[in-house]
Amino acid sequence: MPFDVRRFDIYRKVPKDLTQPTYTGAFISILCCVFILFLFLSELTGFIATEIVNELYVDDPDKDSGGKIEVSLNISLPNLHCDLVGLDIQDEMGRHEVGHIDNSMKVPLNQGSGCRFEGEFTINKVPGNFHVSTHSATAQPQSPDMSHTIHKLAFGEKLQVQKVQGAFNALGGADRLSSNPLASHDYILKIVPTVYEDLSGRQRFSYQYTVANKEYVAYSHTGRIIPAIWFRYDLSPITVKYTERRQPFYRFITTICAIVGGTFTVAGIIDSCIFTASEAWKKIQIGKLS
Repeated sequence: MPFDVRRFDIYRKVPKDLTQPTYTGAFISILCCVFILFLFLSELTGFIATEIVNELYVDDPDKDSGGKIEVSLNISLPNLHCDLVGLDIQDEMGRHEVGHIDNSMKVPLNQGSGCRFEGEFTINKVPGNFHVSTHSATAQPQSPDMSHTIHKLAFGEKLQVQKVQGAFNALGGADRLSSNPLASHDYILKIVPTVYEDLSGRQRFSYQYTVANKEYVAYSHTGRIIPAIWFRYDLSPITVKYTERRQPFYRFITTICAIVGGTFTVAGIIDSCIFTASEAWKKIQIGKLS
């Protein structure tokens, strides 16, 4: 007798003439298919889309930067002439630069009575400060007006990722035009290294920061001190990392199989219960009639 491989078939087929279609079964089958389609589309959307996972760790992520951080500053001083505006940089490594001019531009405002300063420069990864002042001017004004608007202050590479809502330009839009014109302004910055890694493994390095500020008129034993706009910064040892991830294909297939199998199983149980109950009710009715 030849060996019949069909013996291993665990999905035995029942002839159609031995099955009985019902309206309830048809209704449950339609609902079952609609439910499976809805869950399948939901899982497919989640599989195609990427999710961003964030983590914290202690390290310097950008070791190839040479210990430098790029800074981009854009600030307007509507009541201070461009000849008086300058940028000074200091830090704990001994750097003391007055009147930084590399990669900077001054744009006259209000018919020359004001100035917008735009500059890109680097700072060392140590505590320090940079400030907008009149210290580099050849002749110091008696009462410089330091009221200002900050359009942009950002550190590191610009990240344009919609799903990452970070404080990369926390001072953007800061308006101090109604402040005391003779006051100095202190912005205390805590810079947080940030890494963004996309699906291809490419990393981009940027920095977020928190800020606190105060406004004051400073005096010394010789009289009032010339005001300035100070940005005092320190670096956080904590690094924030954002990583793009996509659901593995095997997990997507497993979920789809679970959805299809589970839905059909539950639907079959419901249909069987309803059919059994209806048949029992019919027998009870026939018994009463007889």
